[in-house]
Amino acid sequence: MTFWVVVALASVAGGYQFAALLACVRQWWRKPAAGGKPQAVSILKPVRGLDPGFYAAIRSHATQEYGAPFEMLFGAADGEDPALGEVRRLQAEFPKLAIRIVPVEAAAPNAKVGVLIDLARAARYPLLLVNDSDIVVPPGYLRQVTAPLEQESVGIVTALYRARAASIPGWWEALGIAIDFAPSVLVAPLVGVKEFGLGATLVFRAAQLEAIGGFRAIGDYLADDYQLAKRITQLGTQAWMSEVVVETNVGDTTWAGVWRHQVRWARTIRVSRGEGYLGLPVTQAGLWILAALVTGSWSIALGLTIIRCVTALVAGAMVLRSPVASIGFWLAPLWDVWAFAVWLAGLMGSSVVWRDSILRLSRDGKLLRQEP
Repeated sequence: MTFWVVVALASVAGGYQFAALLACVRQWWRKPAAGGKPQAVSILKPVRGLDPGFYAAIRSHATQEYGAPFEMLFGAADGEDPALGEVRRLQAEFPKLAIRIVPVEAAAPNAKVGVLIDLARAARYPLLLVNDSDIVVPPGYLRQVTAPLEQESVGIVTALYRARAASIPGWWEALGIAIDFAPSVLVAPLVGVKEFGLGATLVFRAAQLEAIGGFRAIGDYLADDYQLAKRITQLGTQAWMSEVVVETNVGDTTWAGVWRHQVRWARTIRVSRGEGYLGLPVTQAGLWILAALVTGSWSIALGLTIIRCVTALVAGAMVLRSPVASIGFWLAPLWDVWAFAVWLAGLMGSSVVWRDSILRLSRDGKLLRQEP
């Protein structure tokens, strides 16, 4: 690779990192959306298996102080799912709160969406909130994530998340979420990406869900969060990134598990974003830092290393307030080299491992078949 090619690609990578840094600073300085009278909301929680910290996660929703009624609806494809026992425990602890277990009958290639079909049908309120089963939310969460929907121009609200882990491989993945994934989400609107939604939080109007054909319209897709946001924004509304940050748990304790999880994400992005996936290596600054070092471009390598690490620090430690990122932000260039390897694996192949199943994807992100 010639000197000038390295300079050109490093400049593009540096420009991306600078844009990401600006997006992170902007998110850090933003004030919560001002709201008036809150609307009643139905929290839809599809569950499958007993994730670590599950009870603490669902309890953090039950303890919310909100100025309007809210309900929590749980559903599982398996009526004997162990998570439902913890839901009954929550019902016993909060007998005055509307907490219901909804029988699930609908089926979809994406089993989670099949559960959501029945939960949405049972929901009583005009606002719907969907998030992953292990998400822990802070006080004031409900008020913060529903307030933007008081603006008619806003169709869906989402939120960033930080991760905690109990193993070194899990710590590594949690670091990547903080220093790579979060900045990429924040910079997306600056480069023209309007349809963004994260499974950690999705809040929207029941009427607009009906307008896009309900959850059945996305039941064939693996990336249901992205597809939901895409369809709602196509109604002429915008996606809103909330200032609130939630927390999840990285359950994988092995490097193989983390690798499979990362490859699943990569292939999901590839089939969802199409040609945009091919340009991702340009944003992986660590790759071009290494190329600059190989070609003897020490000053370019130093400058790119500085801006990459500063972006990682601001995103992880300041925006997400992630203890993992506060300690490990300086490993960002090394993460980028790992991310490039994941990108290569994501480029080749059309199957992903999800829990105990192998899922095969079509070119447009639909689930083709499932193998035990």
